[in-house]
Amino acid sequence: MKALIAPGISAAGDLRRLVLRDLRRELRVLDGLIISTAMPVMIMVLFVYVFGGAITTGSSGLAYIDFVVPAVLVMSGGYGAALTAVAMCEDMTAGMIDRFRTLPIGGWVVPAGHVVASVIRNVGASAIALAVALLLGFRPDASLAGWALTLALVTGHVLAVSALAAVWGLLVRSTQAAGAFSFVVLFLPYVSDGVVPAETMPGVLRDFAAAQPYTPIVAALRGLLLDMPVGASGTVAAAWLAGAVALGVPAAALLFRRRTAGRSPA
Repeated sequence: MKALIAPGISAAGDLRRLVLRDLRRELRVLDGLIISTAMPVMIMVLFVYVFGGAITTGSSGLAYIDFVVPAVLVMSGGYGAALTAVAMCEDMTAGMIDRFRTLPIGGWVVPAGHVVASVIRNVGASAIALAVALLLGFRPDASLAGWALTLALVTGHVLAVSALAAVWGLLVRSTQAAGAFSFVVLFLPYVSDGVVPAETMPGVLRDFAAAQPYTPIVAALRGLLLDMPVGASGTVAAAWLAGAVALGVPAAALLFRRRTAGRSPA
């Protein structure tokens, strides 16, 4: 797909229009809107009321709701962000890209529009999960700076997952395959220090939990929200997320250009 920026039409304006298009499309799909709104609520209630009485938090000494809320925030935003792969794949396979080729827009703004819309939508989903946690008894002790860093970390996580999801959506050829990415993102927090203490896991799983990105991300969020020492978790989490964004954003642009090269308008 060639970049066709017409005089007087800015790339920022193109991006804004495509973001609004993606957000409006979400609002029109009632079942998807219900799922994206209800999912954070169901996950939070499930962990607090169903699992909470049976799980101890090990050496942390935290109440289970305080222990698990950071992981649920990550899961709520990450699952929705992973569905960017499906939206991206639908555009590539349903003829929408051929329509875009007839418009004076830059090709790179199409995947960028999906990513930005996902960030807006799924940071909101994380906020819903946090509101439900507060109703269920979660009482954070974060300072103003802690809240700001929490927002930055949640936003960075959603951005990273959305960018990688866009890459996956461009690599696969069916929406069914694209949807598989969401299961990976939803599964990883379970094998971290987010849902149960990693110290209670068998050796292999404990080592995996220590090495994967969700353990420092959840630990950093937990420290920020509860005004506990964050330690090296914040730096490690930021490095993981920055690396994912640095890899995902240019890879999505490159794959999109290759997938649309030489296609004729419908």
